[in-house]
Amino acid sequence: MSAKSRGISGERDLIHKFWAEGWASLRVAGSGSSQYPSPDVLASNNVRKLAIEAKITTATSKNFPKEEIESLRFFAEKFGAEPWIAIRFYREPWKFYTLEDLHATPGGFSVRQEDKDKGLSFEELIA
Repeated sequence: MSAKSRGISGERDLIHKFWAEGWASLRVAGSGSSQYPSPDVLASNNVRKLAIEAKITTATSKNFPKEEIESLRFFAEKFGAEPWIAIRFYREPWKFYTLEDLHATPGGFSVRQEDKDKGLSFEELIA
């Protein structure tokens, strides 16, 4: 399975999780390739709106270009949503990070698997 296919599958997994808990959710087609900023997933329960950049990796860290994080921040602000990074490390459950949880790197930001305790579980995110 290609990395793109794994990513799409992961985004769909999140959508199913949100719907199963009574949230409305959708995958934003073309996110990352549109001329306009857009997250991978949008979710809402009529009280909260979440704009989520979702990634799956077999590595022990995931890097994000500065532009990708700034686009998520910009979109979330304009849309009135909370910006979140969702990461599923190999054989681990989803973890959700605020933009403030990210580590600054010379080229942008990163999340390390060793920091998984900083992230929220899906259940904690929607509580």
